[in-house]
Amino acid sequence: MRLEILPVLGIGHVTEGDDLAAVIATAAPWLRNGDVLVVTSKIVSKAEGRLVDVPADGPERLAARDEVLAGETARVVASRGPTRIVQTHHGFVMASAGIDASNVDKTQLVLLPVDPDASARALRDALRERYDLDVAVIISDTMGRPWRNGLTDVALGVAGMPAIRDHRGEVDPYGNELQLTQMAVVDELAGAGELIKGKCDQVPVAVVRGYFSATSPDDAGGARALVRDAAQDLFSLGTAEARAAGLADAATLADGRGPTPVDLTAVRRAIDAVAGVVTPGTVFTLVDEAEVRAGLVAEMPGWPDGAALVLGSAPTPVEPIGLVRFGADLHRLRVALAAEGVGSTLLPPPPGSPASAALAL
Repeated sequence: MRLEILPVLGIGHVTEGDDLAAVIATAAPWLRNGDVLVVTSKIVSKAEGRLVDVPADGPERLAARDEVLAGETARVVASRGPTRIVQTHHGFVMASAGIDASNVDKTQLVLLPVDPDASARALRDALRERYDLDVAVIISDTMGRPWRNGLTDVALGVAGMPAIRDHRGEVDPYGNELQLTQMAVVDELAGAGELIKGKCDQVPVAVVRGYFSATSPDDAGGARALVRDAAQDLFSLGTAEARAAGLADAATLADGRGPTPVDLTAVRRAIDAVAGVVTPGTVFTLVDEAEVRAGLVAEMPGWPDGAALVLGSAPTPVEPIGLVRFGADLHRLRVALAAEGVGSTLLPPPPGSPASAALAL
């Protein structure tokens, strides 16, 4: 296979309602059947009117951008300072939902196409029907990548070729059957196109020639095939977000009462996990029947001095800092219990107890 990457020059400024098929066919009369057309999503968005008016600067612009971002966000994956990594309604995980302020008037923001796969199909169909050109079309955009610096272009939409080349079941030169290898070829082709498109050269379209020199009527579901299923995503949240979700889960677990007995070994592991960091004198709350409590205490010899398992109590005497420490230690225990699959429930302190008196303050 020998590939060529060719720029499509002379596209010019694209505005809402422009006929991209006519613009591209006019600028590249040398297109051939079997070429792969890599089109920057920004000109697709402009032609489809995916522009939002915002103030040119100041806090009003930031507020307007935040509002637009909220509308384009399906869920927040991670945030740090002003940076938001979110999942869009398409399923893509991107910084700021792909909202872009470059190569556009200062009073506008460019949003991603509503359906990049549909945009790719429409452009491919128009080139085939009106110009007798059988080309594959990739709608691309720039993304960052976890664990790696720098940006690269990836495919948001595709028509005329599968997004993934599946090597599973093939045999390598050493006789090993490939079990997992699936290559995101449209991402690779999008990155190749970016090598000559650039960000400041006003070359929004590139042609990759020689990739099998043929197109396919089956695009296998478009670029949506690249979106990993949530059940298979081991890194679906940022660190802070995953921790917050875990704490929320720990706070809503069942309390362990009922026909299912408490796993004392699991509770022991949970308490051992936090015993080294609790404040001396801390008391924990674990709700269950008296015989279970008695058995639990019997199962827990050799605890560190100053740590105890007590019901419905709090540090004495009541001091603000003591209550803060108690709350932190109790939180640690509940998280450790949740990690062991043991539920816990916080109940109001008994009337007249130090904790009850503190809550009344």
